[in-house]
Amino acid sequence: MIRGIALVLPLLATACAGPNVETAKIPPVVPPQGWRLDLGPGVPIDAEWWRGFGDPQLSSLVEQALARNADVAIAAARVREARAQQDLARSALLPTLDTGVGASDSRSVNAFGQPVEQRAAQPQLQAAWEIDLFGRLSDQVSAARSAWLASAAARDAARLSVASATASAYVALLALDDRLALARRTSDIRKGARDLIARRVETGYSPKLELQQAEVDYQSALLLIPAIEQARARQENALSVLVGRVPGPVERGRGLDALSRPPLPGSLPSELLRRRPDVAQAEYQLAASDSNLAAARKRFLPQVKLSASTGAAFSSLLSGPIALWSVGGSILAPLFEGGRLRAGVGTAAAQRDAAAFAYRKAALTAFREVNDALAAVDGQDRQVHIQTRQRDTLAEANRLATNRYREGYSPLLEQLDTQRGLLSAELALIQTKADAYSARISLYQALGGGWSPSEGP
Repeated sequence: MIRGIALVLPLLATACAGPNVETAKIPPVVPPQGWRLDLGPGVPIDAEWWRGFGDPQLSSLVEQALARNADVAIAAARVREARAQQDLARSALLPTLDTGVGASDSRSVNAFGQPVEQRAAQPQLQAAWEIDLFGRLSDQVSAARSAWLASAAARDAARLSVASATASAYVALLALDDRLALARRTSDIRKGARDLIARRVETGYSPKLELQQAEVDYQSALLLIPAIEQARARQENALSVLVGRVPGPVERGRGLDALSRPPLPGSLPSELLRRRPDVAQAEYQLAASDSNLAAARKRFLPQVKLSASTGAAFSSLLSGPIALWSVGGSILAPLFEGGRLRAGVGTAAAQRDAAAFAYRKAALTAFREVNDALAAVDGQDRQVHIQTRQRDTLAEANRLATNRYREGYSPLLEQLDTQRGLLSAELALIQTKADAYSARISLYQALGGGWSPSEGP
């Protein structure tokens, strides 16, 4: 029997070979020679890069988010699912072994018209095995393994995204604290100025118009407080959900100005594609689609299955048990499937092309995000420097205008104008400082956050 199978298989394989399918010709991704903006020599990226900001509370929140965030938990569950799917595909390479027993109690009529009662039982052991002669099952295992690795990379990408989002949300919360403190401090100062002018109006040293102007500025400062308090409450709620907690207050560190500026990370463009989990995910998905296409083409080839069974028959009509056994094999080759197999190959080829384009898009997006983040870091640092000088200049102008007003050399309007300019400059400076920290966080995320393929399964 085995010899007959060996003679028939080459003929069937030749007759049933899968169709050749053309896949899209996608140009390779060539890393650029360098980044658009060179910020000097960098340092290696630490996997726990958020500790470089020097805020224990920031580090605690990021670690809580990585442990409790729902998106990370969902991604981890998908990794377990993909691992189980790989085990399921691998089990097809192994033989199956089943056992069973049947029993009956019957009364019938024999050929002589006499009643016959029988009690019978038949235990049986069955084995079956599909020989992976053409590698179709191995291709399915390879596709499942690549899908598992892709899910693990997706989990790591989710962890990196959650860590970056948590750090950015914390920085934004510190900026809102500073803006609120500035608004309250400004309102207190303007309230004192208004009260002073009110006393001067009562004694006739100042016109009533100055009191109205001071009152308007005081109310403008008060108006900032509820808006910032509302934004801060919403930011606390969002950050609480990120770390897997019920929305509520969030503990802070020492403040925005107490944060350290971590050194800029260094990375070559040629290394980026091996340092980003989302690019690795796209690469594994491409490998899985290649294996699925190979398996789809091999479904046109014959399937060889071996089977065997053994057991015994017990009956009250027999003097003893009878041993039963069988050994056999089969070759199943598709002759007409109504186009189902060909459509399956076309589907697998299209999925392979989509995965290849997705990989190219992920690689190009990675290079763009790094260049964008580098430009943001450089631009925000320069804006902080310029706005700091502007704030200092306006603070000096406000001091001079205040002294001139007190000495009677200038009207109140001149002092109020410098106060308004100073408040706007200070609020803008706080926001720019926060944006500068967020730009560094985005740069760490764009460079992969210290991820490497060795950290995967």
